[in-house]
Amino acid sequence: MYNQKIPLEDDDFYLNEQGYRVFTEKYHSKRGYCCKNACKHCPYGYDKKTDTFK
Repeated sequence: MYNQKIPLEDDDFYLNEQGYRVFTEKYHSKRGYCCKNACKHCPYGYDKKTDTFK
């Protein structure tokens, strides 16, 4: 499950103003688990401050 390669599609990420790749909610859902890095588009509702899921 972890470290599984997921082929990227065009709508799996976008580049922000600084040029960093930002993964979309669609990509995170395809990955199938929360990495607990408080990703911007986390579909799992992880809160890094409380280390809990909403």
